[in-house]
Amino acid sequence: MLETEILGMKLSNPLFLAAGILGTTSSSMKMVARAGAGGIVTKSFSIEPNDGYDNPTIVKIEGGVINSVGLASPGVEAKKEELKDLNEIRDKTPVIASIYGDTEEVFCDVADRTKEYVDAFELNVSCPHAKCGFGSNIGEDPDLTYDIVSAVKNEIKDVPIVVKLTPNVTDITKIAKSAEEAGADALTLINSVGPGLRIDYKTGKPILNHILGGIAGPMIKPIALKCVYQTYKTVDIPLFGVGGIRNYKDALEFLYAGASLLQIGTSIMYEGPSIFKTISDDLAKFLEENGYKNVSEIVGLSHRL
Repeated sequence: MLETEILGMKLSNPLFLAAGILGTTSSSMKMVARAGAGGIVTKSFSIEPNDGYDNPTIVKIEGGVINSVGLASPGVEAKKEELKDLNEIRDKTPVIASIYGDTEEVFCDVADRTKEYVDAFELNVSCPHAKCGFGSNIGEDPDLTYDIVSAVKNEIKDVPIVVKLTPNVTDITKIAKSAEEAGADALTLINSVGPGLRIDYKTGKPILNHILGGIAGPMIKPIALKCVYQTYKTVDIPLFGVGGIRNYKDALEFLYAGASLLQIGTSIMYEGPSIFKTISDDLAKFLEENGYKNVSEIVGLSHRL
């Protein structure tokens, strides 16, 4: 009932691990696969190792977290070894590599070096707390987004390209349309909102070492839903919905808004990896009880009512 096939990936369910959470090592990603995730998105990586920002990099807030990890990455060669180790799960749990860079050449080089070990690439052009100049400055500009996506698409013709968009723009549909016109096969909506700030009430000092960070978790769900809803009406490619999904009701909202696939990240901090099986089981039960034969029947339902 939850089985689906999108971008050439055969999935047992539409729930992916989102980039940035438990996607650092092959062992942690295998654990998430065993826990019931339909697919995996790795933590973002680029060519060179990047230490990111010094701790503290994450602070809890009501309804989520603020994080400023700074795109910490071991570099492409180290990440390649982790990806190789995931080959044994890819037949049942497809793997998407999240990659970033500051030029077209960097994106293309990273993708070219790892393309045989993944089922798709997610281009991270949207991180709001990146170190070394990477991040949402690309995803805020439709022309820069077009150039990056088209370059990678021309270089990597046989692997689907997903583009992760930032909500920190005036009109996300313009960026989405630009990515689609450049050849994107799917879009992920959304990355963290922000940046945001939290201050220690005792000392008066900002808690995060970098001061500002991206906001994630349940509190951003209404923003993510809006972005998915609006973008569904604008593009003709599949959408990944991400942002505050904690239970099957949240998942249903994203599916109704137009997402074909879903990603779960921050909520793992609350529920643990078992959240994938819990949501899958509850979602399947809901579909059966309401007379739906498969999950695709409810994708975009809100637009047809």
